[in-house]
Amino acid sequence: MTNPYAPPQAAVQDISDPQVQAVPADRGTRLGAAILDNIIFVAIVYVPFLLFAVIGAGTATGNANVAAGIVLALVGFAVWCWFTITYMSRNGQSIAKKLLGIKVVRSDSTPASLGRLIWLRNVVNGVLSMVPLYAFVDLLFIFGESQQCLHDKIADTIVVKA
Repeated sequence: MTNPYAPPQAAVQDISDPQVQAVPADRGTRLGAAILDNIIFVAIVYVPFLLFAVIGAGTATGNANVAAGIVLALVGFAVWCWFTITYMSRNGQSIAKKLLGIKVVRSDSTPASLGRLIWLRNVVNGVLSMVPLYAFVDLLFIFGESQQCLHDKIADTIVVKA
């Protein structure tokens, strides 16, 4: 006999296990994305500054070249910030992560918030990087079973294939 006061029972077929969908990104792709992100940043911010400010500093229009270099560096930084924040908010990716087909999600495979990505993965990690050898220890954590760097553990994130 069925209990009329029992809670309803239903089989739900449309919810999948998020852990099954998340395929961890390999270490080489993560390293490549980190290197490529730095190259992109240098190309967008530092190269224009160096071309105008440093090379043109010894010329007759040296001060104008320095000012132009600073303006170009600031414009480049603004462009880099816009792309980075746009990609991070849309899909948890930096510019290079988008190019290489990987993204950052929470450890339970749910999307990571922009605040978590910026504050916990970048700002807190940047402050901790002032501690001698922290950056080296942070990188060594990727060789653990979970393939999470220390900044991933702090932010409760993982890097997966997009």
